[in-house]
Amino acid sequence: MRTLRGIAASRGIAMGPAFQFRRTEHTVERRTVDDPATEWARTEAALERARRQLEEIQVKAAAEAGEDEAAVFEAHILMLEDPDLLATVREEIETHNVNAESALQDAVESYAGALAALDDEYLSARAADVRDVGERVLSILLGTTQSPAANLSQPSIILAHDLTPSDTVLLDKALVRGFCTAEGGATSHTAILARALGLPAVVGIGPAVLDVPDGTTLIVDGNAGTLLVDPDDPTIAACEAEAVRNSAALAGARRHAHEPAITQDGRRVEVAANVGNVELAHSALELGAEGIGLLRTEFLYLERDHLPDEEEQVRAYNAILDIFGELPVILRTLDIGGDKHLPYLQLEPEMNPFLGLRAIRLCLARPELFRPQLRAALRASPGHDLRIMFPMV
Repeated sequence: MRTLRGIAASRGIAMGPAFQFRRTEHTVERRTVDDPATEWARTEAALERARRQLEEIQVKAAAEAGEDEAAVFEAHILMLEDPDLLATVREEIETHNVNAESALQDAVESYAGALAALDDEYLSARAADVRDVGERVLSILLGTTQSPAANLSQPSIILAHDLTPSDTVLLDKALVRGFCTAEGGATSHTAILARALGLPAVVGIGPAVLDVPDGTTLIVDGNAGTLLVDPDDPTIAACEAEAVRNSAALAGARRHAHEPAITQDGRRVEVAANVGNVELAHSALELGAEGIGLLRTEFLYLERDHLPDEEEQVRAYNAILDIFGELPVILRTLDIGGDKHLPYLQLEPEMNPFLGLRAIRLCLARPELFRPQLRAALRASPGHDLRIMFPMV
């Protein structure tokens, strides 16, 4: 038995055979092109396709990990629109007559390298997000989109140089018991997603993790930050016993989930959930939520090409309010800012869209957006404790 040590990124213990997640290294040849306009058009098409893919991943992440964790993909979508990055790529294509792949790879690596060099753990970890977005667009340009996990056929422990947030979300959770990476940190978006998905994870182990043969029995301990390679029988037995204890503890926590949350000194704490759709409302109530502290209504406006009408909104709000009965629900009206993009509204760009001013301006300038929403909320409210919150007010 061999022990590899890294950084505990997501709690839990899991056992299974090793599966090496090896991403195909893109070999990009720098070429001189005769038609820069065509290369830029290829780039724009790839960016649009990448946007659609990320929107689909964001929906999947929200359903599996939660709205907050899925927000990383909203940031990824914004990276596709970064004016400085796009200007750099376009200038390289048009000034130096180079192919789109080469221009994109150079620009992305320059941005990622600058982030990685920062003396701040959180900001330097964002380099992985930039590379994730860049690799997605590059794969589309090169026509190489097959997942490295395509051959995964049994529940396994994933080993990788690193995993991107999109890698983590797209892994088949029925076939993944946990993962370990050679690089990465506890503040990376991949680690955050692993915790939300309940996958034991150890990161930053070093290159030795890449030398473990496929099929080798592994135990990943996300509590201690260790990976046990080819454990002996007593260690396997201890791992299985720990798994039984953890399962029993989780079942016990679920049995007590609906009891009042009271601190040891007798203080009562209200437990409310942030919810972004009907499915999450069901899950929140099952896990003991005493109400909804924030109902994000953007789920009715995203992933579509037109505004929802009043009747559709009434049905959606009724479905969520019926789940919570007389428990309090705080509904936030449409909040469109820097991390949410509704192309059918044709909004003017803002210098600081994250400040929430766009939502306020919309409320004042476009009452046709908010009147149906407020009417729908009021129509759905009888018999329920519904409260309305306006963004940044």
